[in-house]
Amino acid sequence: MPRTPFGTIVSRALKLRCPRCGAGPLFRGMFRMYDRCSSCGLKYERAPGYFLGSAYINYGVTAVLLTVAYVVLHFGFELTNRQLMAPLMTLVVVFPLAFFRWARSWWLAMDCYIDREGFESDQPEET
Repeated sequence: MPRTPFGTIVSRALKLRCPRCGAGPLFRGMFRMYDRCSSCGLKYERAPGYFLGSAYINYGVTAVLLTVAYVVLHFGFELTNRQLMAPLMTLVVVFPLAFFRWARSWWLAMDCYIDREGFESDQPEET
């Protein structure tokens, strides 16, 4: 099977779609994922704790966003730390919740891209 191009994998991750086929949705609700792709049968959670890595992605993106926001607002707009405390605290609570789905999607997509063999061989269970 030919390697799926990186751009295609990223596009599927941004659309919250299956990284292997691009057809099946990843989420059934805001925070609930499907177990498998409805189109190709790819099992999304490869093992218990599989998506722990997505928490690191979420944390890293939140930390970078917070740092950039602080530097721009404090040094660029000369807002005091007291003025920045409430908006930046809100940012660090709301952003990770909003970004949760994309962090998981990105984690799954990068694993699919890097570990091709594991994703190509995954077949749906017979029922």
